[in-house]
Amino acid sequence: MSDERKAGIKALLKGIESGDPASVLVINPEKYIQHNPQTHEGRDGLAALFERLSKTSPRVNIARIFSDGDFVFGHTEYDFSLSRVGFEVFRFEGDQTVEHWDNIQARKGPNPSGHSMVDGTSEVSDLPRTEENRVLIAEFVDSVLIMRQLEKLPRFVSEQYIEHNPSLADGLSSLRGALTAVHDGGTPTARYERRHRVLAEGNFVLSVCEGFRGDAHTSFYDLFRIENGMVVEHWDTTETVPPPSEWKNENGKF
Repeated sequence: MSDERKAGIKALLKGIESGDPASVLVINPEKYIQHNPQTHEGRDGLAALFERLSKTSPRVNIARIFSDGDFVFGHTEYDFSLSRVGFEVFRFEGDQTVEHWDNIQARKGPNPSGHSMVDGTSEVSDLPRTEENRVLIAEFVDSVLIMRQLEKLPRFVSEQYIEHNPSLADGLSSLRGALTAVHDGGTPTARYERRHRVLAEGNFVLSVCEGFRGDAHTSFYDLFRIENGMVVEHWDTTETVPPPSEWKNENGKF
């Protein structure tokens, strides 16, 4: 069923280009819960959004797509009036999706090592190690990103680490520098405070976290590629969470 669900999500996202109302049939209209604060609830609202976007000659590229139990999650790039990169997460019941989260930011780069926000390996492997890799990233997020036990970085991240964040370079030292950077007043520039979800398929693991970037309430989505128990490649997006007064639904970002 995972292949059929992936195909349904691919068709849904490509529907942004065409405006085809049939692309949203993968959504259960009775149960669909929308967590994008800028999108109205329900399948009809999404169909109307797609129809409007299709008139701007948008382009959608699905760089990689994965499944984990009842979840399908994708790494995407969008060319509308601006170029953006995002992660899309869908929860399924049967053959329809009933819940959606995303995290989208303006596309930047290439980074100092010449990588874009979406290039690099996309092939899924090591399926028998899915749960092992999920546990690895949960421990990394909790101990290094949230508890800031930076001395543990070499336990989780390879020296040959490939970085796709538009502001950083390859290698462990660049990552360590980013994690030790401080904001005015001495607080960390990026503060991970809560881990909401870890999704995995084989050698790829996506973590969804909440925290702050500077003083801004922020959602952090981080995609990791694992080889032999070590993080060897990383992609991410960060998005400021708008205040509840600006939300178009009542479901919250997370």
